[in-house]
Amino acid sequence: MIRQGYRTMVRSITARRLARHTALIAAALVLSLAAVGRSQSAERIEPGSTSIQIAASEATSRFVPLGIGKSIVIDLPRDIRDILVADPKIANAVVRSARRAYIVGAAVGQTNVFFFDAEGRQIAGLDIAVTRDLNGVRQTLRQMFPDGDMRVDGVGDGVVLSGSASSPAEAQQAFDIASRLVGDNAKVVNAITVRGRDQVLLKVTVAEVKRDVIKQLGINLNGSVGQGATVFNFATAMPFSAFGQALSATQGALTYQSTTATLQAMERAGVLRTLAEPNLSAISGESATFMAGGEFPVPTGLQCDTTKSPPVCQPTLDFKKFGVGLTFTPVVLSEGRISLKVMTEVSDLSTDNQLRLSDTLIVPSIRVRRAETTVEIPSGGSLAIAGMIQEQTKQHINGLPGLMQVPVLGALFRSRDYVNSQTELMVIITPYVVKPVATKDLARPDDGFADVSDPSTVLLGRLNRIYGVAGTNTDPRRAYRGTYGFIMD
Repeated sequence: MIRQGYRTMVRSITARRLARHTALIAAALVLSLAAVGRSQSAERIEPGSTSIQIAASEATSRFVPLGIGKSIVIDLPRDIRDILVADPKIANAVVRSARRAYIVGAAVGQTNVFFFDAEGRQIAGLDIAVTRDLNGVRQTLRQMFPDGDMRVDGVGDGVVLSGSASSPAEAQQAFDIASRLVGDNAKVVNAITVRGRDQVLLKVTVAEVKRDVIKQLGINLNGSVGQGATVFNFATAMPFSAFGQALSATQGALTYQSTTATLQAMERAGVLRTLAEPNLSAISGESATFMAGGEFPVPTGLQCDTTKSPPVCQPTLDFKKFGVGLTFTPVVLSEGRISLKVMTEVSDLSTDNQLRLSDTLIVPSIRVRRAETTVEIPSGGSLAIAGMIQEQTKQHINGLPGLMQVPVLGALFRSRDYVNSQTELMVIITPYVVKPVATKDLARPDDGFADVSDPSTVLLGRLNRIYGVAGTNTDPRRAYRGTYGFIMD
């Protein structure tokens, strides 16, 4: 009885445990099925929730420049399991150990190299840019310009020069050296900036003196000789061919019987003085132009209005410049030395070779003196680029053949025209390396000028009440003694 009761109790306990385990297994199956159902329903509702991850890309890569035939050594933090080289023709990767690799440049171009570990995770990524070997060019520029900060970088088949230089001449010289060393028709881009570009002030003095002496003497005869049926009529007109025209229309006439002698005599002496001192500033390497003078019209054609009868025509005009002109381009080579390309011109209107289109329309000619040169000069040094002395003498004698050779009396049958022109021109160039100054340190020509009242002008002949220089006492109540004025001789 006791043994049978014990068996019945064991069976009941085992049944209860089996039921409990079965319930737990069933609950686990239900939960797992529910989770699978939720995931499947979620996939059906939100198909974009499953993301695709990029294991390696350029965004996580490190840029590495490399020359042709050059190599770099890469040490990695984990063991390498896999290597991906996008273009083996550009660069090759050689693995010598589990954590060290060699990258060798083969050809000009760009490629990627990625390293992965045993679990497929990216260890490192390299963006390789293989360019031509520029170490020789870098070393040469460092030796040539030890004070410069110049960089040489390769971009594809081209070369870019960057950094800074102390002068435009150094930047241009570095560009020339790189162009010759690289060769192979490579494109060299000069992106070198100039540190603190200097400014150059050019002071020019143009001085010219021209002296002219003209002498004209001539006798015009007009009359007749003979009687009866045999009469010889004669008339002479002296052309004054050396100067081109008579200086004056003033004449003196003497008449004897049927013969009239007209005397034309005139002498002119003149002097022309030209003085100009233009000052002009420009940045080193840039050009500057100055012109002080004017323009005069020159007819170039006719423009006619054919709608009217008769057609109305108006001349078309073109304006020509004359005066004192200056164009220069300075380049500061080193401290205190300037390479200067300068062109100066002095022109004025002249009656020589003028064109007379009508009695009222006369086109004058231009007399031009021009000089152009390129020199190297220190700051503050002066150079005379145009010291020209010119003398021109013309003398013409016109008269009747035979009679003009008769001694003494031959003067009645000839005329003399004498022209002597002397010109002396001097152009002095003085460049300065200048620095900016404050406005208070500058003076104007009208500093301290004050107009005078009408009574003082009328009664005392004064032109101004006060005239001084900047920084002096310009009190209107101050009494002045002696003569003073804006312009005094």
